[in-house]
Parts: sequence; C-alpha cells; structure tokens
Amino acid sequence: MQKMKTRRAAAKRFNLTGSGEIRRNKAYKSHILEKKSPKRKRNLRKAALVNAADKKRAIKCLPYA
Repeated sequence: MQKMKTRRAAAKRFNLTGSGEIRRNKAYKSHILEKKSPKRKRNLRKAALVNAADKKRAIKCLPYA
C-alpha cells in the first residue's frame, strides 16, 4: 500500500500543539489595516485553535501530524 499524501495547503496553515489541538492563524490581517483598531490588529496576531466541528476535517488532511 502506498503512503498517504499530506495536503500541502493544510500543512502550511495548521500545526499541532503538545496536547493534540490544532493551531491556526487568524484571518483579516493582510490588508485594509488602516480602519482596524490597534487592539483588533493585536488580537489578530495571536494564534487560535481549530473549532471542534472542523478538527476532524483538518486531521484528515494531515495524516502524519
């Protein structure tokens, strides 16, 4: 049986924490930053966890994570 392939797009976006959660970066931080408050931009820098509803799908894309 051949090896399972990792979805490279998912591999670039997600990584695993020590406790097995999947970490992701927040969206809306790339452009049109002038109208966003400093507090909002600061919070967008922080990583977030993938929602439980999407976790199963993310793990399927990363078979070796």
